[in-house]
Amino acid sequence: MSVTKKDVKYVADLARLQPSEEETESLVNDMNQILDYMTTLEELDTSDVEPLEHVIELEYRLRDDKAKEPLSHEDALKNAPDADTDYFRVPRVIE
Repeated sequence: MSVTKKDVKYVADLARLQPSEEETESLVNDMNQILDYMTTLEELDTSDVEPLEHVIELEYRLRDDKAKEPLSHEDALKNAPDADTDYFRVPRVIE
């Protein structure tokens, strides 16, 4: 399989791009090199390799989920830029 100018122009059109003629030629060359490399990778025997979620081992560091006392109503409204006695005031968004 090889990429042609027509293929590059089609994909560019889908992405609403307008590459120059020089850029199109460069992209044809680059895409064909990528496909050649993929063909090389297909020759590798990966039958004994298990699928991975990640290429490196990740250690999830999540904090313990512990219940704490909630903020008091006054403390929650203390740093509000604009508030009345019970609520935050925000600019109207819907007319």
